[in-house]
Amino acid sequence: MNYCSNCGSPQISWRVPPGDNRLRQVCGACGTVHYHNPKIIAGCLPMWEDKVLLCRRAIEPRQGLWNVPAGFLEIGESVEAGAIREVQEEAEAQVHQLRLHTIFTFTNFHHVYIQFLGELVDGQFGVGEETLESRLFSEEEIPWDEIAFASSVFALQRFFEDRKSGVPQVHVGSI
Repeated sequence: MNYCSNCGSPQISWRVPPGDNRLRQVCGACGTVHYHNPKIIAGCLPMWEDKVLLCRRAIEPRQGLWNVPAGFLEIGESVEAGAIREVQEEAEAQVHQLRLHTIFTFTNFHHVYIQFLGELVDGQFGVGEETLESRLFSEEEIPWDEIAFASSVFALQRFFEDRKSGVPQVHVGSI
């Protein structure tokens, strides 16, 4: 950060503000503390009958690989609304009956994935602007070596484990 977003001063330095215990960027002119916090990614694993819907990414990072529909949460948007929006944008699909499925933290990338399970409305889906292909997969058909992100692998593995046990849970993981 070169300038304070509050007052425009270039007097930004790293220090521990009073009452805090971490280094933060602080403006020497106005005293504004600039916090850098993780970004939230909202997603949803759409289900239809005994299959799940995945999207092949048309954009970087990990272009060409399969992913659970997900993306950055927008300001003023609930996590559930963000997950529903991402399914609409990436798979041109509607989901309902959302329930929390996984929370997965990428500590090095400062990302927190919050993923839901949702029922695909009428089994209908398409291909959104950020997607090369959308497809329903049974467990046996999942292209495990072509899954874009560890958060999607985590969500898929937990989904199939829960289905086998008959006990849906909320799972927490991290890298």
